[in-house]
Amino acid sequence: MEFKNIEQLNPRECISGKIMRINRITANIFRKYLAPFKITDSQLTLLFVLTKAGGLTQKQLSDFVFLEKSSLNRNLKRLIDKKFLTRKNFPVIEITHQGKIFVEEIIPHWEKAMTEIRNIIGDDGEQSVSVLIDKLTKK
Repeated sequence: MEFKNIEQLNPRECISGKIMRINRITANIFRKYLAPFKITDSQLTLLFVLTKAGGLTQKQLSDFVFLEKSSLNRNLKRLIDKKFLTRKNFPVIEITHQGKIFVEEIIPHWEKAMTEIRNIIGDDGEQSVSVLIDKLTKK
C-alpha cells in the first residue's frame, strides 16, 4: 500500500503544532514566576480580565478569553474557592477585594515573566503575536 499523504506530511509545517509549542514555552516561563502563588496563567488571565472589566457573565467571560466551558468552569470554581471571585450578583461574576489584593501582589512577578519573554522574542516577535491574535479573533 502506498501512503502518499504520509510521505508528503511535514509536521514542522503544522501551524497548530507551532502555536502549541509557543504556548508551552511561554507557559513554562510564566510558571517559573507564578509558581509561588499557586495559580495558573489561565486563572490569572481571568482575574486580570475581571479586574479591568468589572463583572461579566460566564458567557461573556468565555467569549472574551476563548476558554472552553469545562476549563472555564474548573478555573472559576478554584478562584471562587480561594475567595478571589464571587457570584453574589449571579449571573455576574466579579472579583473580590481579596482577589484585587492578590492581583496587585502578583503583577510585579507577571511583569518579570513578560520582560523575559519580550527579551527573547523582541519587538518584532511581540508585534507578530499581536497580528496573529487580531487575525484569529476577527469575527
